[in-house]
Amino acid sequence: MRCYTLFFAVISAATFGCAQTISGGDATFHSSGLGSCGKSYSDADFVVAVDHATMSKYAGTITDPMRNPLCGRQMVITSPDNKVITVTVEDTCVTCSVGSVDLTRGAFQALAPLSVGIIHGISWTLV
Repeated sequence: MRCYTLFFAVISAATFGCAQTISGGDATFHSSGLGSCGKSYSDADFVVAVDHATMSKYAGTITDPMRNPLCGRQMVITSPDNKVITVTVEDTCVTCSVGSVDLTRGAFQALAPLSVGIIHGISWTLV
């Protein structure tokens, strides 16, 4: 029985680390500040706030948001016109729908002008 338990634990750990691409979300932007992961960042930093449902899914039973396993992870975001950026997860977006993200101004501008406001149809992958 112990071997089977160990086998499933290894499979579960391996699955958690696999890259999964999420498509069809929106990207918005926000001003810099102190993120839910406990770090301050500037408008020029390439930082992302991930939707609350996704952050909660990865947190599991962790109640301290600064210990969320997504904090500090890299995310590759692709716009509908195939512009690609890499950002760091440092915040939670409580108003974002599942699969959508909120970027710092600098990160958003690498994909589109701020005047666009919302980029529809992005995809992202945690790396």
